[in-house]
Amino acid sequence: MSVLEMREVSRVYGQGASEVRALDGVDLRVEAGAMVAVMGPSGSGKSTLLTIAGSLEEPSGGEVRVLGQELATLSRNAKARLRRRSIGFVFQDFNLLPGLTAAENVGLPLELDGTPSRKARVASLRALEGLGLGDRAANFPDQLSGGERQRVAIARAVVGEHQLLLADEPSGALDTANGEAVMRLIHAACQRGMAAVVVTHDAQLASWADRVVFLRDGRVTDQTVPPAGPESLLGQRGQIR
Repeated sequence: MSVLEMREVSRVYGQGASEVRALDGVDLRVEAGAMVAVMGPSGSGKSTLLTIAGSLEEPSGGEVRVLGQELATLSRNAKARLRRRSIGFVFQDFNLLPGLTAAENVGLPLELDGTPSRKARVASLRALEGLGLGDRAANFPDQLSGGERQRVAIARAVVGEHQLLLADEPSGALDTANGEAVMRLIHAACQRGMAAVVVTHDAQLASWADRVVFLRDGRVTDQTVPPAGPESLLGQRGQIR
């Protein structure tokens, strides 16, 4: 099933001589269980693609469907409900609540959707431990480094039953080891059936994806299947045994 489908999507800012076409007739389909990496130079439309896919911004033209629902037909409240229940976001500004601990920030979306607090805490601790932050669960955001806050935001995005992950440079504030840990966590979530769209400048991290989409000047210029990534090598070792 297509979790995300974008058809001839455009986004135009300004008018006349000041018009900027951030997206220009973009087509993108992401199936359940698939990870798509989006690459391209600064200003190519990568972040705009994510905000439109997540219903945070309206396209100027075209059609966007998430889990079969056309976003243009949904009310504001219905879009908010869809984001809360089905979409995990990772943006570069983290968006953590300063008055909540790392574990509480991760578990908050689950509790807002009716998950009992004890169950939400167990899930949030498991996600934090998967990113090497089990010992930081009780810390507040201002007690964490930038890289740690980024990992908390990623844990919040993949916890629970989200079916679509939209991540803008999720490894941008991380070193190589932690960047790979993030991609491993996203990959594991996709193996459970989640679809993911990950914007990255790092070709090595993009190798974790099932498909790489290249954007330039708001247009998709190419799509490729990357070389076998780290996880595929682990699978080959298992077959050899």
